Amino acid sequence: MISKSLLLSEPASPAHICPFDQACSYLEAAAKELNLNQGLLEILSHPRKVVTVSIPVKLDDGEIQVLAGHRVQHSDVLGPYKGGIRYHPAVTLREVSALAMLMTWKCALLGIPYGGGKGGIAIDPKRYSVGELERISRRYISELIKDIGPSVDIPAPDMGTSSREMAWMMDTYSVNVGHAVPGVVTGKPLSIGGSLGREMATGRGVMIIVREALAQQGKSLAGVRVAIQGFGNVGSAAAELLHQAGAKVIAVSTGAGGIFSEVGLDIPKLKVYAAENRKSIMGFPQSVPISNADLLTLPCDVLIPAALENQITEENVNQVQARIVAEAANGPITLEANLALEARGVTVLPDILANAGGVVVSYLEWVQGLSYVFWDEERVNREMEHLMVQAYHRVIQQSEVRQIPLRLAAYTLGVGRVAQALTDRGLYP
Repeated sequence: MISKSLLLSEPASPAHICPFDQACSYLEAAAKELNLNQGLLEILSHPRKVVTVSIPVKLDDGEIQVLAGHRVQHSDVLGPYKGGIRYHPAVTLREVSALAMLMTWKCALLGIPYGGGKGGIAIDPKRYSVGELERISRRYISELIKDIGPSVDIPAPDMGTSSREMAWMMDTYSVNVGHAVPGVVTGKPLSIGGSLGREMATGRGVMIIVREALAQQGKSLAGVRVAIQGFGNVGSAAAELLHQAGAKVIAVSTGAGGIFSEVGLDIPKLKVYAAENRKSIMGFPQSVPISNADLLTLPCDVLIPAALENQITEENVNQVQARIVAEAANGPITLEANLALEARGVTVLPDILANAGGVVVSYLEWVQGLSYVFWDEERVNREMEHLMVQAYHRVIQQSEVRQIPLRLAAYTLGVGRVAQALTDRGLYP
């Protein structure tokens, strides 16, 4: 068993296994399959650095509020730390630590020269003005100024943040060092060194992995019935690209609820409708309302949870009817539910593979920024697809050779590469 004494005095969530415990469980399973010794497992299970900073901010009404900002740096054995910064009320140090660990395995699996990092502030960004968010973002990155950099730790957008926050953070870092440093963050606006293709990258990666999984079964995307929980940046991009490829997207949802159409939703029109209605999809013509819970149990070929963690649990897993589940969100399936799906022969495309398109294009943006040579969107998409398809087939091969499920195959590849690098670099005593 992994010792967690060095990490986090926060209690685990009582509702489901907490993200950090779940991440450690997947690590333990991979370590057992790889026959790693306990000492190496202990090193892999603990982040190298955990930083928590105070963020004093003056609100528009003159009130002073002090927020806590976290940045967890899990491993840099393969390269600089890489990972998003999320603004969400549910952010905890345990969650950020879990996501940093998962990013380490994800980058290793994709063959990207990064280690895992993650950051977050427990706020609801909708409750703050643009000016307040700018002050929060700038102070947060100022407090981390010694812990980030283009060869140290490279933040990116995540839940509740966007290219706007990355622009503020890049500017703050650049002012502190005295010159523009486009490589300090990714997911930036194009005007200051962002990459074409970044906005759709995670959703495009989901589409590519679903397409490859269907091809493995002798099928194409044409006519495939797809349900997507979550219509944010990832879910809407995946829906649009799947729709373009001929899939029938029969249901999508947001936090406020979802919509369903037996004949398939017109995704381009739905995106326009949502933009005109403050991101709401409710009331879209030729659709009927559906709850998030009911969406997960619809009769469909492909189910894509693209919202929050712990959505498919032991309580509802037996009602899931999809034959392929692609984890566009991080950890949307609990441990017990994952085992139940695998036992039923459902193809589960794990998050560290299915949602890796974002970090792949972040890597490509970083490469462009360091070289000051920028590519057209076609090349970005082509390079990303190449890396995603290669990773998928490595996972399939590992699954077949070891006779293990896809999730465990993905983890053995990611964990194994990091463990080998630790050994080769002499960092494991």
